[in-house]
Amino acid sequence: MYTIERNAERTSSAGRLLYDIFVNFPDQPVVWREISVITSALRNDSQDKQTQFLRGLFETLPGRIQCEMLLKATEQCFNTLERAEMLLLLLRRFPDSVVQHGVGLGESLLEAENIEDQESPVNCYRKLFVCDVLPLIVNNPDVRLPAALLYKYLNKAAEFYINYVTRSALVENQYQGAQDTPDLLSPSKRSSQKCVIEGLTEKSSQIMDPWEQVFKILSVVGVRCEWQMDMSRSFGDILLKMKDVSRYIGNYDNEAHTKYKTQVVYSTVLVFFKNAFQYVSSIQPSLFQGPNAANQTPLVLLEDVSSVYGDTDIDRSKHVHKKRKLAEGREKTMQSSDDEDPSGKGRNRHIAIPAAELPNSAEVLESFRLARESWELLHSLEPLDKEFTRICVSWKTDSWLWLRIFLTDMTLYQGQYKKAIASLHHLAALQGSHSPQQIPGQGPLENQRALIQLATCHFALGEYRFTCEKVLDLMCYMALPIQEGTKLQEEQPKLKSKFRKVSELKLWPCTSAAIMPYCLRLLLACFKLRAFTDHRDDIALGHAIVLLQHEWPRGESLFLKAINKICQQGNFQYENFFNYVTNIDMLEEFAYLRTQEGGKINLELLPNQGILIKTSSPPLGLLQQEFLPVLQPSVQTADRHHTVTRGITKGVKEDFRLAMERQVSRCRENLMTVLHRFCINEKVLLLQTLA
Repeated sequence: MYTIERNAERTSSAGRLLYDIFVNFPDQPVVWREISVITSALRNDSQDKQTQFLRGLFETLPGRIQCEMLLKATEQCFNTLERAEMLLLLLRRFPDSVVQHGVGLGESLLEAENIEDQESPVNCYRKLFVCDVLPLIVNNPDVRLPAALLYKYLNKAAEFYINYVTRSALVENQYQGAQDTPDLLSPSKRSSQKCVIEGLTEKSSQIMDPWEQVFKILSVVGVRCEWQMDMSRSFGDILLKMKDVSRYIGNYDNEAHTKYKTQVVYSTVLVFFKNAFQYVSSIQPSLFQGPNAANQTPLVLLEDVSSVYGDTDIDRSKHVHKKRKLAEGREKTMQSSDDEDPSGKGRNRHIAIPAAELPNSAEVLESFRLARESWELLHSLEPLDKEFTRICVSWKTDSWLWLRIFLTDMTLYQGQYKKAIASLHHLAALQGSHSPQQIPGQGPLENQRALIQLATCHFALGEYRFTCEKVLDLMCYMALPIQEGTKLQEEQPKLKSKFRKVSELKLWPCTSAAIMPYCLRLLLACFKLRAFTDHRDDIALGHAIVLLQHEWPRGESLFLKAINKICQQGNFQYENFFNYVTNIDMLEEFAYLRTQEGGKINLELLPNQGILIKTSSPPLGLLQQEFLPVLQPSVQTADRHHTVTRGITKGVKEDFRLAMERQVSRCRENLMTVLHRFCINEKVLLLQTLA
């Protein structure tokens, strides 16, 4: 009869018959086969007609029979996961059963996780415990748990949710809907992730608002443990409250000391990881979004070197060329980096961000601040430091690539450059182990953030040779051609005042078009310090002149200082001049130096091999493109003696004139390509100059 009614999908009559069969023949195998089919439908995500009928059939049974049927069905399960899902059906339908079965189910899941030796906390056992069982336990006032067990469960929940949210997109699937809804790309807007945890269905693997869920667990545990807290407040308010509570930790007895120490540690830990994640996901979105982040520019935190072109000690009256086309009245707004103090960094350093690159820059900087202050609080007292260290070790945070990026930026912000360098070496090792795939259009440059940050740290420490070495290594990754007209909207100082401070740090786009100009500034800053000292160093001065072509005429004042220095010396030797100097204003100045009015300065600029010398003289005036010289890497070394001229002969004068005319024809060459070739071809000489 039951089979007839069931096949006819008559829910009520089939339910009554199923009830009679279960009560009268509870141990018959055929009965349990049918119950197994029904309970499977209850756990199934499918919405097909047969599954819906079986669910409706189960609903017709009296509550007592439903409970008994689920309990007996659980006893028939030998698979931990299947048994847990069956018990969850029971606990959700019959909250009174949570007192008897809740904690036992939770402990069995944690035990199964240990037995199975799961590599990641994001696994089926932990997910069921944290997202399904734990809320039922902690929100049931009749389930009484000791504080130590609550702290253990809070730790397990925090570890799971943080790992779930921060998993690399290269390992896991993409965020749900990220390709369709731009808002979801914001860390604050993401509510769920589309991924399947092994052992679970897609629906069971979904977690809505994971950060909100973990803070709910924190709040409930806090209420149960009688913490002093109000989780409805902002992250900033929570942090202020934890700072206040931490002041009195040492005054409490053992029990109260443990209670408030745990409150401060876990509240601050969650604020720290939440805000550190938001910061990193904003500056390097590809870590978490994969191909969906292709249109989002990664950013890298660097020391600001925009003041490299500034120099206020130049006396323009010393050398004036009547034909000079440089703007004499151009306002000089940048400070000289000669006077920068790389060690005296305060707590509140300003970070500038190009507005077009990060529209929500205020939120990102606030996340960075909250994460920094949380970190400082967690290390401010020995009990907090010890507990936080224990948590980090158990969670294996040392292997979290995204966290290492934040810690590197934090130490750089704090001016702890040696620590930052050590962190960057750790970061490079982690990047190697993760073997991240390239983002279309970005090339390998995004993976070289360690190199550019190493360069900026070495520069801040005054280690200019190491700075140059890292910059030149990075040049190999530049994607050419780069248009020299490419400019970023930088924050420019508006006041001409010696008290006006330029922004100390910048979040810089990690692309070839942005990083190469920054590298050229760093190189100029290194050679500038050597070129403009009282000690004569023509090679360093020549390198500086080559680099001053970049962003011309911003380096005009510094170039004039170089010209004055050459005038004072009476001669100048730099055999790379015609290989890399193509700026028309600079060429005009050097041509003028050879004239009677310019002081008849002895310039030795021709390569020793005579590459630029031709046997036949071309017509006077500017030369055509077909006469462009074939440029070779220089073989000049730092200890070369003057070999080109010993007194200016008529032949050398003619060679200089011809070389200058040919050089004028190169003025339309892509300057970034010329400077890139300079960095690649002259790497040995550049490093030797700074030795």
